Amino acid sequence: MAISMPQVHIVAYCGDLGYGVAVGTQIIALMLGLGVISRLASGAFADRIGAAPMLIVGSSMQALALLLYLFFNSQSSLYVISGLFGLFQGGIVPMYAVIIRQYLPPREAGVRISLVLMATVLGMACGGLAAGYIFDATGSYRLAFLHGFLWNCVNLVLVAWLMLWPKLGRRKWEAMTA
Repeated sequence: MAISMPQVHIVAYCGDLGYGVAVGTQIIALMLGLGVISRLASGAFADRIGAAPMLIVGSSMQALALLLYLFFNSQSSLYVISGLFGLFQGGIVPMYAVIIRQYLPPREAGVRISLVLMATVLGMACGGLAAGYIFDATGSYRLAFLHGFLWNCVNLVLVAWLMLWPKLGRRKWEAMTA
């Protein structure tokens, strides 16, 4: 849900701030263009540090960018923050597929990757929709950005738990059988 909030609403946000929708379209173009670079760079870094740690890094940095939207809204800061957001968010979704392939047998990977990618698309749809409802209810994007940040934190906790669970479970098992 966190990824879609700025992508769906940055043009309207720029319009509401008085910068105009043309500036918003430039900002979204910057964000999405840097997202492509992020996908490629994330893959290269994942080859070195692993997909799960790369997912944690990307998601943490995305959370930071979402947090920055809460404190800065000048035109120049929106370019910088949105550029950073693009650099951080682009590699997150592809890491899910790589992680599934690393942890599951090949015969299960296709179905699991499809389910996870479907869940990410549904989450992105709900994130944009929820941000719109929040804006409609409050007249401000501040709570919508906070909403995205909080969902990003939920994602971080779940991913960290999934990364640690096999290690913790194995230690418990070894302790019980020792």
